[in-house]
Amino acid sequence: MIESTVIIAGGLATRLYPVTKKIPKSMIDINDEPFISHQLKLLKKNGINEVIICAGYLGEMIKNFTGDGRKFGLNIKYSFDGEKLLGTGGAVKKAINLLPDTFFIMYGDSYLPVDFQKISDYFNKNDKNALMTVMENSDKFDMSNVIYQNNKIIKYDKKEKVPEMNYIDYGLGIFKKNIFSNIKENEVIDLANIYKNLIEKDDLLGYEIKERFYEIGSFTGIEDLKIFLRK
Repeated sequence: MIESTVIIAGGLATRLYPVTKKIPKSMIDINDEPFISHQLKLLKKNGINEVIICAGYLGEMIKNFTGDGRKFGLNIKYSFDGEKLLGTGGAVKKAINLLPDTFFIMYGDSYLPVDFQKISDYFNKNDKNALMTVMENSDKFDMSNVIYQNNKIIKYDKKEKVPEMNYIDYGLGIFKKNIFSNIKENEVIDLANIYKNLIEKDDLLGYEIKERFYEIGSFTGIEDLKIFLRK
């Protein structure tokens, strides 16, 4: 069972200006508490015990709020990008000494109401170094970016869309630590490039999720999540 999750929370969140000029996205108020509080409670409920937060822009504000994680029943560690933002993949590489051999990765603006341990069990039954969760989306919640056929990820690209892309990266991945061994210290790299490389090597599992994801990367997403969490 995988018990560690990396949260990548280093972005500038320019789409949410002026709100995120003074606070990081993780600290946006959702139903009277910071978003990251909802995220951490969800992780705890899913059997996660350890969280590594990869922080960048205004990251000290996150650390000041979440601390060592005890108030959430978690053990929280921190890795800071430093002066240069390293991208989602580079941020994980920077945290490499804090990471166990296998871990979940999710983004700092994602709320994912799924069964993490079911996904963990599926990963452990198969002999690959990484897993990407996907959802049939047809451009509904965001632009679709995955071709997924016969339980296999054929193509993933966030920039170049092709008509066959009916699925979207759901936002929860599993990685083995050794994937990051070829990345240089302080290299700027996106997780998307790492995923593409894994697809080329046939080293990426796909796992289809039926429940929709929630995110706070847009004002519409924030309102949708507020409504969902009130239910």
